[in-house]
Amino acid sequence: MRSKATLLFFIVMIVVIIDQASKIWIKTHFYLGEDLKIFPWFHLYFIENNGMAFGMELGSKLALTIFRIIAVGALIWYMAKIYALRTIPRGYLVCLAFITAGAAGNIFDCVFYGVMFNNPMPPQLATLFPEGGGYAPLFLGRVVDMLYFPLFSFVWPSWLPLVGGQQFLFFQPIFNIADAAISCGIIVLIIFYHRYILSPKALAELPERS
Repeated sequence: MRSKATLLFFIVMIVVIIDQASKIWIKTHFYLGEDLKIFPWFHLYFIENNGMAFGMELGSKLALTIFRIIAVGALIWYMAKIYALRTIPRGYLVCLAFITAGAAGNIFDCVFYGVMFNNPMPPQLATLFPEGGGYAPLFLGRVVDMLYFPLFSFVWPSWLPLVGGQQFLFFQPIFNIADAAISCGIIVLIIFYHRYILSPKALAELPERS
């Protein structure tokens, strides 16, 4: 049981540390909007967003930050309730750990980046803990994204309705390590562990795994 808890703690800490290290490095070495092509299919492209994963927008910034904090608290409570159950596979808990770590990584941006960094006009670089203060109050920071994979593109045939003649690019969203951890955790959870997405009481009633 102790080894399982250690594994979950290790996953969360490693994901958060890598996520924050990459964001701080991008923030202090790239100007906003800078696009560095590593390969034709992989760029480091520095943007910021006020919304959810992959730059989506939903509601007010403060409400979204508070929702994220509540969601992470609920995930931690849920894992604490179920991690000792012998009916739960370790992979299910690992998925939850990745989701929790990703959400926590983006929360850190929202809560602290506004006071930790300034936001100068490009091509100037942001400063960590600037003398004149940050660009926003606590809880109103913006999430740093930088991973961009424009894998392929093509032009839709002109005879197609609505999209005919338009260029299609896959994959357009720009994201970060935290977003990747959330997405991978959710995808694996849905594919392999969907039967375990239950309340702690219902999970305790499942037959033990051999």
